[in-house]
Amino acid sequence: MSRYQEMIQHSLFYIENHLHEEIGLEDVASQALLSPYHYHRVFREEVGMTVVDYIRHRRMSLASIALRSTDAGILDISLACGFESQEAFTRAFRKMYGMPPGRFRKLFDLKLFTGKTRGGEIEMNAAAAIKGWMLTGSHPQNYEMGIDPAEVHQGKASGYLKAVTPMEPNEFATMMQQFRADKYVGKRMKLSGFVKTDHVDAFCGLWMRVDNHVHDVLQFDNMHDRPITGTQPWNQYSIVLDVPAESAVISFGVILNGKGKVWVDSFRFEEVDLNTPVTHMETEYEMSDEPLNLSFEE
Repeated sequence: MSRYQEMIQHSLFYIENHLHEEIGLEDVASQALLSPYHYHRVFREEVGMTVVDYIRHRRMSLASIALRSTDAGILDISLACGFESQEAFTRAFRKMYGMPPGRFRKLFDLKLFTGKTRGGEIEMNAAAAIKGWMLTGSHPQNYEMGIDPAEVHQGKASGYLKAVTPMEPNEFATMMQQFRADKYVGKRMKLSGFVKTDHVDAFCGLWMRVDNHVHDVLQFDNMHDRPITGTQPWNQYSIVLDVPAESAVISFGVILNGKGKVWVDSFRFEEVDLNTPVTHMETEYEMSDEPLNLSFEE
């Protein structure tokens, strides 16, 4: 992980814990010990938007969840999301979602879709399929993937993967997709996405793999050296791999090993320059020139 990536992760953690307070570029930059100008450039490059836009998007996402899953008044939601008036909130909400918050609440009330709640939270039915995504792994039957409009990073929903039955050690599942590598051959590509976890007891992470035509692994990273565990708020993670000339297929997704639940949202797949370090995990080992330790004395 580069110094800037680690810094951005700390910043996003800070933002998540202060979304209901007055925070801006200067506050977040001071946490990173950088000037606002320098920090603004780094944040925009890593996250894809400015700090101010990111904070606004996150507050709008929290507002959309509250509108769909609670009976709180729109004024109360406005103030809780840092707006000085309901009118200012309505203008911002309409700009992002294309409709005023009152109409959004009527159209997307979660109780209309699920018909049931549990402990004040919405209990979502498992999605039979998610466009573009598949569920696989060592024991996919012990896991569930779906779309969750009650837990959102940006937009109207996130994807989730969770363990649903007791399991043996080292069982895992992944929510993943594959696509042809043709457009990306010879490039260095960065996969980034936002992840949130709940009681992950073993291991969780994004992963990405580049294979050739006979399915040999050319480049691979599953964040095994920087795992996400426990309960963590939304944060951004990334993988950087080269796509060699003989590449045929690129696969990526999120892996969950053991029990827990993980949400993913706001994926990005983009080319980066060669100064960006790769996160490729070495899968080969150094072979010796002759037999070693034949009597098992060493």
